[in-house]
Amino acid sequence: MKNKYRILKIVVTVIILGLLLSFSLKRFSGQKITDNKISVKMNEKTPVYFVDEKDIREIVKKENPSGKVGDLNIPVLEKKINSLPAVDSANVYLNLNGKLNLDIKQRVPIFRLNKDGKDFYVDEKGVEFPISRTYSHPCMLVTGNVQPDEYEKLAELVGKIDKDDFSKKFFIGISKSKDSYNLLTSEGNYRVEIGDLENIDFKVKGFKTFVEKYLVYQDPQKYSMVSVKYQNQIVTTLNPHFKENDSILKAGKLEMAKAPALTAAAKKTDAKPKIAEVKKTNSTPAKPKESTNLKHRQRKQRKQRKKQRPRHSPSQSRNQR
Repeated sequence: MKNKYRILKIVVTVIILGLLLSFSLKRFSGQKITDNKISVKMNEKTPVYFVDEKDIREIVKKENPSGKVGDLNIPVLEKKINSLPAVDSANVYLNLNGKLNLDIKQRVPIFRLNKDGKDFYVDEKGVEFPISRTYSHPCMLVTGNVQPDEYEKLAELVGKIDKDDFSKKFFIGISKSKDSYNLLTSEGNYRVEIGDLENIDFKVKGFKTFVEKYLVYQDPQKYSMVSVKYQNQIVTTLNPHFKENDSILKAGKLEMAKAPALTAAAKKTDAKPKIAEVKKTNSTPAKPKESTNLKHRQRKQRKQRKKQRPRHSPSQSRNQR
């Protein structure tokens, strides 16, 4: 008899709890999801604005026109938001007070790829998504026939460039020509050829050493290409349109080269007067001596001639007449 009473109490309790639960669920499902009860959170570390909070709210209204909690299909809404190209992941859930929470993580572009005349972004996972008409994210521009299986390694390369102050200062773009990658630089018109996407750290370190030890003393316009794709060597290609006179550094070197020539010319000009002075001191005393000797000899000859002439008497001169 006691067991029957216990069973009856349990059944009555379950029925009461069921009625209360159904009443609370009916009341809960009848609640309106107002704008105040919609919370949209963007969880990405790098702020991007491909998806706006306003756009998410509009999607919620389209998926739930009545605005009631009971008419909201959470899995369908979550799938709809995840289908957006710029959304990486979305988590949708309701609180007991009827507040709708949407935690959204957007895709962060690592680089922008121009391929076959079309532009699109690629994130760190190597996933493509289209550019936005309202927002442009600053990132590395990549051109060329890049294959999808190279996206992740290329994203890794761009990530290393962005984290290194030296690389971030020098490299502003990447281009692919046939099977070789080239880093475009901000100084000069030269490009840095790296070949494939293997041993990137070693190649970038080699170029950094080349810049610090040699290129800082040269005009950046002098080269058209610096290749670091070969192991343990750097190969440079000269720019055929480069003019030496246009280089400030070259002009400085020319001025320095002219300095010894000018000093040598000055020494020569200083030496000439000295030689001339020596010649003058040797020649000037000889001339007056020669002129005085001639006059003296002429006087002696005249005196001798006078002495040698015979003297005639007046009678002799008359007879001769």
